[in-house]
Amino acid sequence: MAAGLRNFMTVFVLGVWGTVSILSPNLIAEDHVVKTSDLHQEILKASESRQSNLAKIQGFFSSESTQKALNNSKLDLSKIKSAIPLLSDEELARLAAQTDKIQKDVAGGALTNQQITYIIIALATAVVILIVVAA
Repeated sequence: MAAGLRNFMTVFVLGVWGTVSILSPNLIAEDHVVKTSDLHQEILKASESRQSNLAKIQGFFSSESTQKALNNSKLDLSKIKSAIPLLSDEELARLAAQTDKIQKDVAGGALTNQQITYIIIALATAVVILIVVAA
């Protein structure tokens, strides 16, 4: 009986080893739900989106009218600029959308200087509050 069990185990191990050796590493590696190339593309898109949003927001806070409004309201521009990169991707996207809207309204003449000043102060305050809450 021991010889029969030994023969069975030998056949079983050789069968499993043969099956594994037949499957190529590429075939095993391709058995993922999401392809590595797709993940890479999504990471690149997220990174590019974040960089674009950062550039929009930093450009907005670097404009002359924004700097004047912040100086008049006694808000520290350097603290705001240093806090912007600390925002999450979602917060950056929302802030970038708001700055785009403000710049379009300013370009279209839809806002007065006082309204622009209030909006800039509100955005700067929102950045500071987001950082304080996150910390």
